[in-house]
Amino acid sequence: MRVKKRAVWFLTLLSLVTVISVYYLMNPTPPFNGLAIFSDDTLKDTAIDDIAKSTGKKTTVTAQSDLFEEMRMELLNERSQLRKTLTQKVASEQYTAEEKNEAFNEMDGIIKKESNEAMLEMLIKTLGYSDAFVRAEDDRIRVTVQSKELSKSKAAEIVYTVKKELKNSGDVMVDYKSESF
Repeated sequence: MRVKKRAVWFLTLLSLVTVISVYYLMNPTPPFNGLAIFSDDTLKDTAIDDIAKSTGKKTTVTAQSDLFEEMRMELLNERSQLRKTLTQKVASEQYTAEEKNEAFNEMDGIIKKESNEAMLEMLIKTLGYSDAFVRAEDDRIRVTVQSKELSKSKAAEIVYTVKKELKNSGDVMVDYKSESF
């Protein structure tokens, strides 16, 4: 009697796994589009749009510096090309499992690097800078801030913040761009 119960449970779980697998094979989820969050349709559903309608004022928000946005876009393009290449490598059948694993680990490293850079940019902005750009390459981290001038103590404060957040960071280089390009 005990064997029959195990067999019934096993068959039940197997059929459940099969149904779920078929469902996901037939209905693949679309890739996540993070920019869709900021579309006009989603903006209409926000409280900010309601406030703008009630006050009758709309304020255009622009980035402080086109230079910083250009640097971010260049870095994003470089990494998206690399990610695309690595994704093709993982999906290809001509590579070994070890090579695919290395590509997958490299993609994971890119994601971690991007999140660390974004976190550091936010932390540096909280130090009083209007904009910041962080780029991590190998063991070096390059920080560019928007400021009228950058004293040694302010640069040391940025380096300390980076070293505190990323314990194993190597060299930290701090540069500044004038607020009046």
